[in-house]
Amino acid sequence: MIARDALAQLPVRTALPALREALDGAGTAVLCAPPGTGKTTLVPLELAGLTGAGPRRRVLVAEPRRIAARAAARRMAWLLGEKTGEQVGFTVRGERRAGPRTAVEVVTTGVLLQRLQRDPELAGVDVVVLDECHERHLDADTCAAFLLDVRETLRPELRLVAASATTDALGWTRLLGGSEGAAQVVEAAGVSHPVDVVWAPPERPVRPAHGLRVDPALLTHVAGVVRRALRERSGDVLCFLPGVGEIGRVAGELAGVDAEVLQVHGRAPAEVQDAVLAGGDGVRRVVLATSVAESSLTVPGVRVVVDSGLARVPRMDHARGLSALTTVRAARAAARQRAGRAGREAPGVIYRCWAEGEDARLPAFPEPEIKVADLTAFALQTACWGDPSASGLALLDPPPAGALAAAREVLTAIGAVDGDGRATPRGARMARLGVHPRLARALLDGAAEVGVKRAAEVVALLSEEPPRAYGDDLAAAWRTARRGGDGYAARWRQEARRLASVGAEPGVARGSGGGAGPASGGSAGSGAAVGARASAGTGAGANAGASDDVVAGLVAALAFPERVARARGVGGYLMASGTGAELAEAGPGTGARAGDGSRLRDAGWLAVAVADRPVASVSARVRLAAVIDEETARAAARALYSSGEEVGWSDGEVVARTVTRLGAIELSSRPLAAPDPELLRDAVVSGLRREGLGLLRWSPAAQALRQRMAFLHREVGAPWPDVSDAALLERAWDWLGVELGRARRRADLERIDAGQALNRLLPWATGDAARFDALAPERMEVPSGSRIRVDYGGEQPVLAVKLQELFGWHESPRVADGRVPVLVHLLSPAGRPAAVTADLASFWRDGYRSVRAELRGRYPKHPWPEDPTTAEPTRHTSARLKRG
Repeated sequence: MIARDALAQLPVRTALPALREALDGAGTAVLCAPPGTGKTTLVPLELAGLTGAGPRRRVLVAEPRRIAARAAARRMAWLLGEKTGEQVGFTVRGERRAGPRTAVEVVTTGVLLQRLQRDPELAGVDVVVLDECHERHLDADTCAAFLLDVRETLRPELRLVAASATTDALGWTRLLGGSEGAAQVVEAAGVSHPVDVVWAPPERPVRPAHGLRVDPALLTHVAGVVRRALRERSGDVLCFLPGVGEIGRVAGELAGVDAEVLQVHGRAPAEVQDAVLAGGDGVRRVVLATSVAESSLTVPGVRVVVDSGLARVPRMDHARGLSALTTVRAARAAARQRAGRAGREAPGVIYRCWAEGEDARLPAFPEPEIKVADLTAFALQTACWGDPSASGLALLDPPPAGALAAAREVLTAIGAVDGDGRATPRGARMARLGVHPRLARALLDGAAEVGVKRAAEVVALLSEEPPRAYGDDLAAAWRTARRGGDGYAARWRQEARRLASVGAEPGVARGSGGGAGPASGGSAGSGAAVGARASAGTGAGANAGASDDVVAGLVAALAFPERVARARGVGGYLMASGTGAELAEAGPGTGARAGDGSRLRDAGWLAVAVADRPVASVSARVRLAAVIDEETARAAARALYSSGEEVGWSDGEVVARTVTRLGAIELSSRPLAAPDPELLRDAVVSGLRREGLGLLRWSPAAQALRQRMAFLHREVGAPWPDVSDAALLERAWDWLGVELGRARRRADLERIDAGQALNRLLPWATGDAARFDALAPERMEVPSGSRIRVDYGGEQPVLAVKLQELFGWHESPRVADGRVPVLVHLLSPAGRPAAVTADLASFWRDGYRSVRAELRGRYPKHPWPEDPTTAEPTRHTSARLKRG
């Protein structure tokens, strides 16, 4: 029996007429409805005609998370007085409850993508509702783009609703409206209960989250706030934390509280999730949850929310080739969603574990995944869709060009796309497997070598990282999962069975697809040894009877060939990608520290499956890996293998070798007796640019010449050349060409006379070089007849000369055609500074008298005339001057 009283209380009912009008007209709409209004439950039932209003239609509802899909289907079935699988069903990866009577089916966005690839027309579906579109998950954005393409080219009658509690309505209306203008925004006013905000920042500063690391002090504080909330308020408490590890730690700190502590996250068993969403039985509850509880879910009994202010999102570190989750500050939109959980059923309160002053500095919305995540799966989806560049797709944000290019390189290497970026038959099969393309490659190629069942089991481990308690050894984790009775092991078995089933389906033979198979090159290509011994048609090659360790290592290396790593010191490794790696110290509960019980520490080679980058570290930290040998590494990463002559600058000298490499890993080398002269020259120039001009021989005359040239370039400009380090290194061949052509080693550079080479840069072609000595004279004749060197090393040319030698010189000298006055350093008879002036006439008039009074007693043998402008200049004493 339909729960009409419950349906009538849902506030979104008032928006249904406008929503129907928009869908009957333009066919698209943006539905904005606050949490708890019924947009996820009542709207699909109404659009499907299951409540008695309107014609019968088939409605597909897409949710970003499995837990939300199951919960929404269960709630709608309850409202109809049925069980899931009848008129309302759901499909998530590995689980389906739907039948021939199903009119409303709730699916994850990943499942929807698979259906669109198999059946772009979505035959039989009348309406698609994209729920929680504000979260900007990559799969959801891709689904929206594909659905709009379907509406435009195949099924203009297909209705599309983008629904969210907090969203960028303007952007979505433009996107859904297409060329016809903006789609209609339908708003539903929620009957929201008031939610008080309590700001509860830590008393002491905590370290910002980085990578997967969250300061334990913050988690201790969050647990303290939960205890405070239990004391101060009534009702159940919902606490938001970024991940499973943080949930476990806070749960441990809440031991002994007078409440039942429950944990909700994507990895939690379905029965645990169902129990939380079903409500309590009179016992007060504390529900520790990740962002899965932000939306589409109502946790009955919750009156209090404690928000840690953190979220975990995917990020791609392109420099290291590492894709992983990272911890960030939750956006203001997410904070509003979390707060709304406290007011779903009655007035509530939210405790925010940050200062009120920080709130305005939070990002308004979560950053779209398409901007920051690994795009390999997205690129395969668009290639299978027929638009490899994604340029023809309606996306709120275009994919970054660099990230998309990197994704295409991986797909080309594993044979998923051809040279034009089009999906190969092999790539189309990979897309249907429902895992990342790298794991699809490992499943297909690994099945040919070790059998589909064992390959599927390892790929299932790689598709959802095992708990830390399983350790860092992939083979050992595999054995633990096989005998385990925890929730992870149950999910792993289910996924392994699914992968074994889809992996065994008839498909394209390994390596086919227009010559773009995995052995044809690229950064993730497979080796000739991998699968080459496979028995035709059996799906089990020569390694079918291999040990778990061999199988785990092979499959992991096939999935991540650029992460095969060779040991370099204790606990340190170098991956083929060039990234250094270190074994991580296991945390509490993992049973052992890396290197103190872990088999990985003594391994010569590893296939790294999971790694991240610690704070302020240049090396990756290995979280999960398998022991392999060099043969497996070479086979799995054959496309990274190279052998050839290498001539370069290393450790201050030219090094010429014949080297074999696996990516950045040097396998062997031997000296090269007769290297290519051109490569030698390039190596010498590289060394000069790396170590600088100090490698050359700079005599005092050469340094003085360079200073004079720099002076003219600064004061006059063209045609006088720039002789800074950067400019000289950039034009090395222009002035060092002859010498560089003969240089073969460091010693040859050290013999080059830099001054002689610099002369080549003077403007000889224009004739200006002939004026060089006049414009910037090396020496200047003074009244005594001495020729004194001019120092051009400072901002102004300096002439340092004994004072008596300038008697009779009325004006300060000037250079550069009279543009720049020379700064005169007047010296005592002993050569010590006595005065500095750029205006000699002024000095004779105003400054000489005090200098004369100070020095004539100290140097009585030297002339100190009262009028220096008429005195005879001299380098000698007064007596010598009289003798003539």
